[in-house]
Amino acid sequence: MLATLDAIDWKILKELQDHGRITNVELARRVGISAPPCLRRVRALEEAGYIKGYRGLLDEKRLGFEIAVFAMVHLASQADADLKSFEDFVRREPLVRECWMLSGEIDFLLKCVAPDLRTFQEFVSRLTAEPHVRNVKTSLTLKNSKDAAMVPLEIKS
Repeated sequence: MLATLDAIDWKILKELQDHGRITNVELARRVGISAPPCLRRVRALEEAGYIKGYRGLLDEKRLGFEIAVFAMVHLASQADADLKSFEDFVRREPLVRECWMLSGEIDFLLKCVAPDLRTFQEFVSRLTAEPHVRNVKTSLTLKNSKDAAMVPLEIKS
């Protein structure tokens, strides 16, 4: 599928990733084509799944979510039904911002945010009470040295 992307498509993806609120007219100017074909290309990239969506990136600390924690979860069972049950649980938990299934000793890595430690501790109580959760280890973050939510398109150029 990557072979179908040409240089203009890559430029469109880069501009949209860097400037998600850009107008179609400005996007077309920056990538060097007129507005109508630019809009057709953007829609085609959306339909093909290269563009998953658009959103504003919010500052969680300014909004009162002072605590960021990683939780490493080890399940007692890796049966499909148990994995699905755990994934359903984390999808319902608003403090869980990311959930990654891993290979190795840890089954899941959760990135969580909370307004305070008490709120996070209440979540950990619910997490450890979940069926098939063997143990949970948490690490409170001290500082974020890099937060690159974007795909490194510059290495594809």
